Amino acid sequence: MKPNNSTSKVWFITGASSGLGLEFTKTALNLGDKVVGVARNIEPLMELEKRYKTTFKSFKLDITERASVFETVEKAITHFGKLDLVVNNAGNMILGMIEEFTEDDIKQQIDTNFYGAVWVSQAVLPHLRKQKSGHIIQISSIGGILAGPMTGIYSASKFALEGFSEALAQEVSHFGVHVSIVEPGGYWTNLYTNMQFTTIHEEYSPVREFLETQGYESKDSHPKEAATALLKLINDEKPPLRLILGSHVFDAAIEHELSKIKTWKDWETVSRSAEKAIPQPEE
Repeated sequence: MKPNNSTSKVWFITGASSGLGLEFTKTALNLGDKVVGVARNIEPLMELEKRYKTTFKSFKLDITERASVFETVEKAITHFGKLDLVVNNAGNMILGMIEEFTEDDIKQQIDTNFYGAVWVSQAVLPHLRKQKSGHIIQISSIGGILAGPMTGIYSASKFALEGFSEALAQEVSHFGVHVSIVEPGGYWTNLYTNMQFTTIHEEYSPVREFLETQGYESKDSHPKEAATALLKLINDEKPPLRLILGSHVFDAAIEHELSKIKTWKDWETVSRSAEKAIPQPEE
């Protein structure tokens, strides 16, 4: 059965040359949809351009460069005429103790995982607002829900992504535009193989040794599972603001939120006692 191209959607996917981004790209193309895939290195996408000559276009893009992002979005719209689905997938991971991070390490993490998504969202919104439709999908992480040792700056970038996206969703819903935050667990992608580490401070050796004794076992899946879940999300008439991907991280997220609620309740008396409304003081 051939895809119905009359109802095909146009995707804009960042980080499309590898990992989840590449899987999202292939899945959309196999459905008969049109895709603009952007990445710093588009060489892995050349085969797709040959195979899907009329439905796929790639552009080389560093999403941390705001002006380039706006230019590329305009090229994408010129090429296919519109955008329906925007997947902010590009990201990286640098692990280390907070004290070990250099200024450049922090900027690299925040620029890619947070600012890149902001620039893309800003660039596509005038077009989505005008057509009164569209869906922006922010690929966050379980690290956007909870943080642990060595994930501090990575989680900071994802917490920032989630906070801005939550506000954005409320702002653009008035124009018929949806925003969803997808929080994946582990998938077998090059996020791990390309993962970077800070220069170790020996003072933290005991902490690392302790972490090694915890016996954490990663629960990783094939990226196709994430792509299947993404299709269910975008095809829902009322897509959720947040969607967790994976049973292991789902349980971890629930446990984390229940712990937060317990702490709030334990300290409820102090919290409530800190509020005594008064008229505005005179200067």
